[in-house]
Amino acid sequence: MKRALASLAVVAVILATSGASTRQAPAFDLLIRGGQIVDGSGNPWFYGDVGVKGGRITAVGLLPNATATRVIDATGKIVTPGFIDLHSHADRGLATMELRHSPNMVAQGITLSVVNQDGRSPQWPLRDQKALYEKQGIGTNAALMVGHGTARTRVMGQRDDQFATDAEIQAMQKLVEEGMNDGAFGLSSGLEYDPGRYSETREVVALTRVVKPYGGFYISHERSEGADPMWKVKSDPTPFVSLLEAVRETITIGRETGVPVVASHLKAKGASYWGSSQAATRLIREAREEGIPAYADQYPYETSGTDGNTVLVPGWALQPPGQGGGRGDQLTAAGRGRAGGPSMKDIFRTRLGIDDDVRKIRGDIEHEIDRRGGASRIIITQFPDPKYVQKSLQFVAGDLKLSPVDAVIWLQLNGADRAGGAQMRGFSLSEIDLDHIMQQEFTATCTDGDIARAGQGTPHARFYGTMPRKIRRYVLDRNVITLPFAIRSMTSLAAQIMGLKDRGLVQPGYWADLVVIDLATVADKATFTEPHQYPTGIPFVFVNGVAVVDSGKLTQATPGKVLTPKTDGTRYVK
Repeated sequence: MKRALASLAVVAVILATSGASTRQAPAFDLLIRGGQIVDGSGNPWFYGDVGVKGGRITAVGLLPNATATRVIDATGKIVTPGFIDLHSHADRGLATMELRHSPNMVAQGITLSVVNQDGRSPQWPLRDQKALYEKQGIGTNAALMVGHGTARTRVMGQRDDQFATDAEIQAMQKLVEEGMNDGAFGLSSGLEYDPGRYSETREVVALTRVVKPYGGFYISHERSEGADPMWKVKSDPTPFVSLLEAVRETITIGRETGVPVVASHLKAKGASYWGSSQAATRLIREAREEGIPAYADQYPYETSGTDGNTVLVPGWALQPPGQGGGRGDQLTAAGRGRAGGPSMKDIFRTRLGIDDDVRKIRGDIEHEIDRRGGASRIIITQFPDPKYVQKSLQFVAGDLKLSPVDAVIWLQLNGADRAGGAQMRGFSLSEIDLDHIMQQEFTATCTDGDIARAGQGTPHARFYGTMPRKIRRYVLDRNVITLPFAIRSMTSLAAQIMGLKDRGLVQPGYWADLVVIDLATVADKATFTEPHQYPTGIPFVFVNGVAVVDSGKLTQATPGKVLTPKTDGTRYVK
């Protein structure tokens, strides 16, 4: 009996021990099992599992016996790093409680937004912007830039439309240093906009030098994106530069400072300038061969943000004679008629009665038609006569039996009392250039977009569709680039530019910013008439190991971090 009891006791101990072992804590918080891993390096995919614990990737490979609190079956799907939006305007939306979870960004797989672009820091000092994001929580990670234009205006005030003195440049340098000490990743500029357009290269070089000791980078909306800047019309005698000269300036900044430089949302704008991307990328490639860390980024659309507010009539022609100095600045051409004064139509009729003005007006309109892609690629989106809505300028001209230039004049005189008489979108870019630019190994991907309020306004389709569009149209449908090449442009390449060493790859030790993609259904759905449409085929997105898209649904979670060099790993310094 004693022996029997002893045997039962041993069995009980074994069973208890066995039960204890089966009750051990799972090895991972999250296990993504059985996917084809495109790890962000540019290498071909491989089958594997991804284990996540504490917000970081802790294992990658075949993990058949692994346990996890949550297991996701990714069989037949692609697993990639989270996408890094190298040029984002999400800073505005992230600052609001309503949009802080960044719905249209995370829905397309974006897990890190690089904000304060085009030389604009919306909140100063940057530590206050960082504190706001951290206090209220954000959906994506965010990396802050110091805005060149913000520093310029804070120092120069109303003089910011003039060249800076040495003393003013030194004062700007102190502001850039302050921003870098607050955790910025580098300097952004908007040299085609006010006030950046009034700066000299020496000023931008001096400010960029400040970011060098911090391992920062420089990113620029350059002075021109085609034959001339967006503010330039044919009759305007103001000196200007072309895209190629603007790219050379960016390269010069990299050469003189040793800082990585980015020609942001690189494009060749205007029908007469299509194909010039070959020369622009050659300049960057030759700079890299020289040892200059020069890069580009791009959004995969044939129309730009300003194309959505295309105005073909020069701004000066909508001002009374004697005002505007005959200067055809297109940046002043938007808007509607002014209350209490003559209408735009009446002012324009007066201008058309002046022989010298008519000659200039016709030349400026012809120039702008070309810059916006030609009459067949300018689409009317709003006009009092619905007959012409969603029709091209070429259609209107044919229907009225007028030349395209005369059709533009007719639209101004017969449309709404607004600049141009109609709202139009130009398709000023060519896929010839889009294809070529994205095929370069130094080209990252960006949205140049903001966080959208669902159903409000008509934002650019890139706000919702950039990343899935690149995969669907340029990888799967047209075979312009391979999937590993595309994913690298959205992930590790941007991380390299930024100096991040723990994001942008599916690799142990990296933060668990992860995307699961169904290649059979992935697609952008946003259009320019119905932009508020989320993409398909991205069922899961994780930010720091937390689901922000779960089984295709937005969770409104806010696990994002404001990244800084001090808390987010060491920088890659080229």
